[in-house]
Amino acid sequence: MEVLRIVLTILLIIISFVFTGIVLMQEGKSAGLGAISGAAETYWGKNKGRSMEGTLQKLTTVLGIAFIVLSLVLNLNF
Repeated sequence: MEVLRIVLTILLIIISFVFTGIVLMQEGKSAGLGAISGAAETYWGKNKGRSMEGTLQKLTTVLGIAFIVLSLVLNLNF
């Protein structure tokens, strides 16, 4: 069981570094002055799920869930 705990701890450390990097790569939610003139409604705004920004958002969600689950599993006394 100790080997499993070590492997899960290493995995948690790797996930935390990747999670931090992906969060830092994302753009802010403020639309800036482009929202006043309607420039925020572009092709990339409509198809956000297929863009790099949408991919980063989905990956952030998955890594966040994995981080929480691994943290809870490592907190159990097994």
